[in-house]
Amino acid sequence: MELNLEVMDQMERIGFLLRGLYHEHGFVRYRMSKFEEYDLYSRNKDFLLSEGVITFTDANGRLMALKPDVTLSIVLHVRDGGDELQKLYYHENVYRLSAASDGFREETQVGVECMGPVDGKTVQEVLKLAEESLRLLSDRYILEISHLDLLSALVDTVATDDGMRERILRCSGEKNLHGISGICREAGLAEGAERALLDLLRTYGPPRTVMPRIRKIAEENGCEASARELGQTAAAFMGTPAEEHLWIDFSATGDLKYYNGIAFKGFLEGIPDPVLSGGQYDALMRRMHRKDRAIGFAVFLHRLERLSREGALN
Repeated sequence: MELNLEVMDQMERIGFLLRGLYHEHGFVRYRMSKFEEYDLYSRNKDFLLSEGVITFTDANGRLMALKPDVTLSIVLHVRDGGDELQKLYYHENVYRLSAASDGFREETQVGVECMGPVDGKTVQEVLKLAEESLRLLSDRYILEISHLDLLSALVDTVATDDGMRERILRCSGEKNLHGISGICREAGLAEGAERALLDLLRTYGPPRTVMPRIRKIAEENGCEASARELGQTAAAFMGTPAEEHLWIDFSATGDLKYYNGIAFKGFLEGIPDPVLSGGQYDALMRRMHRKDRAIGFAVFLHRLERLSREGALN
């Protein structure tokens, strides 16, 4: 019997097509329970997109939680692969506190995780897969990439403690340059101490246009290796149809306690929030006593509902 996509609604169809894409690229589906022990999330609260967690006590008296995140569960349960690169994909529901209301919402996301000897080639493969995922959804998309080690190094030139660092990173993600300067003045730093950081955040656009400036900023601040990695990653898209959809933008940030290296976000025209988000998370692996390196991304299907209703998706 032939598969009839017409019997699926739009979100089911998108999930099916994304799973097919990942399967074609050699990823294996990973299935997981709807809940984990609450301790996993309480120890990693700042990794979660939503602070709220739905909890209950199971028959053995353990405090459990309905899953608010997928990556943490995969990192917890998938063993180190040694020299083998583990390529997994998932299609799961998570349960998060809605930003638009006081209640919880069940949200669906499809994504991939690579764990093991992640190298530059692996990073490029995952970025290309993220771009293909966006192209599957719409021909009006942008994939923004950044390098968190470069951003972190420039933040560290001005941040005097962890609290100040977090405030500056929050402003960086919001492109609030005035806010960064205000934080530096409050800390008693001299006028212009944050100039290199602000120059980096102001430098965004197509890689061919902005990489020379990023390399110069990196060289002046001893961060050449990070700029080189970013340039090599972007180079994988040069001369391809995807090039016009790729931007470098250092407001594509993540929590530096968990993320490092390349970070990225995907946007569709008509949706203000990213529909795709990912990056390298070696720091999370170390925090959970894992030896593997890792990179992955998620596509947030619930954010596509509006375009689905308006018929704007491919």
